[in-house]
Amino acid sequence: MSTESVEQLLQCALSELTARFVTQANPVPAGLLDALDADGRSGARALARRIRSRQEKNRSEGQRLRRLLRYETELWEQGVIHVAGVDEAGMAPLAGPVVAAAAVLPRGFRLKGLDDSKKILDADKREALAVAIKQEAVAWAVGQAEVEEIDRINIYHAGLLAMRRAVEGLAVKPDHLLVDARTVPGCSVPQQGIIKGDALSLSIAAASVLAKTTRDRWMAELDARYPGYGLAAHKGYPTPQHLQALREKGVLPIHRRSFAPVREALGLPSSPPAAGVQSELFPVAASRTAVKP
Repeated sequence: MSTESVEQLLQCALSELTARFVTQANPVPAGLLDALDADGRSGARALARRIRSRQEKNRSEGQRLRRLLRYETELWEQGVIHVAGVDEAGMAPLAGPVVAAAAVLPRGFRLKGLDDSKKILDADKREALAVAIKQEAVAWAVGQAEVEEIDRINIYHAGLLAMRRAVEGLAVKPDHLLVDARTVPGCSVPQQGIIKGDALSLSIAAASVLAKTTRDRWMAELDARYPGYGLAAHKGYPTPQHLQALREKGVLPIHRRSFAPVREALGLPSSPPAAGVQSELFPVAASRTAVKP
């Protein structure tokens, strides 16, 4: 940390001070804000306001992250060490697999900007968060259910199957699961299903980001394999562009034939015959609870 005095800092260009204390968010030396307030330059006083605004945003973000850790903190304080958040992505698209992720975060984990992936509209920001999660997590894993499985056991159960595969893929066995809205069948680990959990638990939010970014990358790869359908843009969701491509170009092997728009494009009834869930995929699981915030 710099040992420069306030007097020395005031000799610096305002652009340099802006870079150090706003852009780079370095710690602000005691007395600097008061000195900037008293400075005759309007730019110096404006800089003081910007620094205070940045500090307030940082405090608000810290409080938000602490709130998002309340489920994890309660478990950590009970002696539960490895808490895994679990979430999925890709339930509604007409094409591609459903992908789930599980993430075990270290105790007291903080990552500025981490939130439910649906609230993070900037794809580059999601990718940057995914990289940071993978670097800092105790363990993380993804699992998926393929289109054929979706059509065989239905999308709801395929999502659960992808979640179970993600949990089973963790290099560290979790002591407890926090799951977005549901619980994972066939899993003996104690778990909680938290309604809107991706917005209420940092571990679930981390899993949400990993699942979303993983699936988006796979859809971009499928777009290269099947050009003209716009898969990289809409990620398989039933947008007007996608529906038009279905009508004009036909159904691909990666399309979910149990979904009404795909069936209609094939000239089939919109509702498929009822699919029997394969009981061996979902044996009875122990220690499940579901909670509301």
